[in-house]
Amino acid sequence: MMSDFSVENIVWTQVLKEAFGESVELEDDKGHIEVYDIAAEFEVDGQGYAILVQPDRTDEEYEVLRIVKEADGGLQLATIDDDEEWENVSELYDELTFPEEDED
Repeated sequence: MMSDFSVENIVWTQVLKEAFGESVELEDDKGHIEVYDIAAEFEVDGQGYAILVQPDRTDEEYEVLRIVKEADGGLQLATIDDDEEWENVSELYDELTFPEEDED
């Protein structure tokens, strides 16, 4: 079943900020540590997502990651391998961040 990626279904969360503070460190596939600010966190149908921005990047550039809760209560950030899911979350964030004017 596909999640319904619409603004009405978003639940804003703070799980990452509560666990890690305002920023997180991610290791890339070459072993380099990068620091990202947590721009937003939300859940859609119970699946958590994080929008991460590197402090020195522009707002248009961001990472979209899944928040994965581990059995022991720990949190992991996972890349989204499904292009459609990534796109849905990304578009949703854009909609929330840069709302288009309501046309009445």
